This record gives sequence, C-alpha cells and structure tokens, in this order.
Amino acid sequence: MSKLLIQILFILSLVVYCTKQPETQISSVVLPGIDVLMADSLHLISGKRVGLVTNPTGITRDLQSSVDVIYNHPDVELIALFGPEHGVRGSHDAGKKVASYTDSLTGVPVYSLYGKTKKPTAEMLKDVDVLVFDIQDIGSRAYTYIYTMANVMKSAAENNLPVLVLDRPNPLGGELVEGPMLEPDFKSFIGMYEIPYIYGLTIGELAQLFNTEFSINADLTIVPMKNWHRWMRFDDTGLVWVPTSPHIPKSTTPFFTATTGCMGELSKVNGGVGYTLPFELVGQEWIDGKKLADYLNKQDLPGVKFRPVYFTPYYTSLENKELEGVQIHIIDYSLYRPMETQFHILDALYRLYPDHNIFDSERTNMFDFAMGTDKVRVTIQDGKSFYNVLQVGVEKFITLRKKYMIYP
Repeated sequence: MSKLLIQILFILSLVVYCTKQPETQISSVVLPGIDVLMADSLHLISGKRVGLVTNPTGITRDLQSSVDVIYNHPDVELIALFGPEHGVRGSHDAGKKVASYTDSLTGVPVYSLYGKTKKPTAEMLKDVDVLVFDIQDIGSRAYTYIYTMANVMKSAAENNLPVLVLDRPNPLGGELVEGPMLEPDFKSFIGMYEIPYIYGLTIGELAQLFNTEFSINADLTIVPMKNWHRWMRFDDTGLVWVPTSPHIPKSTTPFFTATTGCMGELSKVNGGVGYTLPFELVGQEWIDGKKLADYLNKQDLPGVKFRPVYFTPYYTSLENKELEGVQIHIIDYSLYRPMETQFHILDALYRLYPDHNIFDSERTNMFDFAMGTDKVRVTIQDGKSFYNVLQVGVEKFITLRKKYMIYP
C-alpha cells in the first residue's frame, strides 16, 4: 500500500470520526431539570401562577436563567421569586441577611428566605398556584440551600400547594456517602435532619427522602435530569459550573469544602478562604508546612497528597499575614474521602501543635453544630479512634437512601 493511499485513508477516517462524534456527545448530554421541564413537562406549570425559588445557579444547559426562561414563556405567569442565602441574583455574602425587594430585570417581587423569614408565608403564597425550586446543591449537609428547599416544601404542604423540585447533579457524584450523622441535639439551619455529612443523593432525591422520612408530606414532584448517572462528578456532565456561593468558584470546590469547611468554623487556621484557593489549603503562622505535609502523607489516605505551601490571604481575619501550611491535592476523586481526610488534618493539628490548641476557640460550638455532633472533637481530644464517628448510622442510611434513588 502506497504512502499516499495510507494518508488518504487516515484523513477519511478522521472525517468519519469527526462527523460521528457530535452525535455520540449529544446522545449523552446531561440535561438539568429546568431543561426537561420546559421541553417535556411544561404541563406541570402551564396556565399557572408560579412562585420560583432560585439563585444564579438556576440556569438551563445553554446558560439561560431559569427566572428568564419561565418569565418569558407565554403560557406561564411568574408572579413571585424567592431567594435563599446570597439572594436570587447572588449579590449577598455568606451569612448576611437578605431583604425582600423587586427584581430589576422582571419587575417580579422577590421574597427573602434568608432573613427574618426562612420559609414562605401564607401572605407570600396567596396568589401562587405552584412552587418551583431550582438551585444547585453541593452535596454536603452543612449548606443552607437544602434546608431552604425543606422549608419551601413545608410551606407548600401547609398551604395546599404542589411543589416541583427541578433536579441537578450532585457535584460529589451519587456514590460517596460519609459520616458523621447529624445528632438531634445539634440541629440548626446548617443541619436540620439526621443525615450523614455527605449523603450521595441529588437534590431531587434528597427532597423525596426529606418529604417521606421526616414527614413533610408535601405534594412533591421531582422533574428529573436526563442522562445523569451516579458515577458522574460535575465535570462529567458537560454542564457549566456557576458558583453556588462566593467561595465555591469551581466544580471541584465542593470536595474541598467538605474537607475543610467545618474546620474553618473554628477560625484557628485558614483554609484558603480569602486567597485564590478556597478550602484547598490549611495554613497558619505557627504551622511548619513540611512537617504537616510529611505527617499527613504518612497516613496514606486514599486519593490525596499534601504539599507544603506558603500563602498570604487578601482578606479575612488573617489578611496580609504570611501563612505556612499544606495544599490538599486530590489525586483520585473516585477514592477520595473528604471527611476522613478532614478528621486526620484536625488530629494532626491537635497533636503536632498542642500549644495552639485548635479546639480552644470561641467558635467551638459552631464547629460542633457544623459537624452535627461533638463526638469528632471529643474523640480527637481524648486520643481515641474517630472512625466510629464516621461509620455509626451510615450503613443504615445507605440502605435507606436506595428507596429514593432516581438514577442508576
């Protein structure tokens, strides 16, 4: 066979591959619930007055705001917007109360669900026919959006309204489940229900579990995604990541948030918030980065390595301080265990730096509430194994959650 003929056949094979490839990609495209609603399930809101609970993460696959898509549809009347923490347009910092106002782009009234009122009132809902919830979750228990969803479901039940949850991917995937379980004495708005810290469900699946297991009993409909599978992390979906809050800028950040988020409640070390790598670092002026990295790497934790690092936060309480510590490098997301890793980091800091007791903090109570238990802190302080805290109740939850799984 001549060299010229081989070159021609190679070029033809490339043309065939490039011609077929888009069809393969299109067939496996993940469509979020808003796309499915507008394309296949419009009857659920057609001719109805809609109250929409959303924020900037409520977008279609082609980046149109769910607010605008629903507002501009001729068969639907959008009459109310409801905003969680950070607001409908994402213009408020974490923990800052949000006031009610009028949306400047649509003229629709916006009711805050993160201020004096955390659930829609009867007055807010008096003209609403159906409530729609469309917000991207991050897969961790100590994140307020899932409790805003629960409160919306409660209001729907109390006011005899149907509620639709438009499903979206769990960025941690649908297989990872990790403790600790929330204990009843540690319930708060960052932990309302007895579930593990990492629950391995989409927000729609979680809504079904909340509705049944915790007796909300709303008239609930989940508008599922298309083509999502449990093994998928967010980067596998082909969807564009919109920051769910100011310090979760990337689709991988939820893994790091689950690793250092509770630790950050102690305000004893910096986790990268205020720097360019939120939740990916552990640093303080008194940390020896090489010593900490060597100690943690010797633990041989699955899917992760630690590297000494120096950084200077631009803001937060350690603004302009030169910090030393470690950067967390996730090497294999399929093996990585965020909470197990966090427990080891906490244990290392407590053992290596006894003169800077990380649990000697005015915010220890907040740490316990974020963890959903005080057993993490107590077992580390007592020098005992913390693996029981990771495991207690989790196997039972793994069995329970199977009833609410929508996707393979």
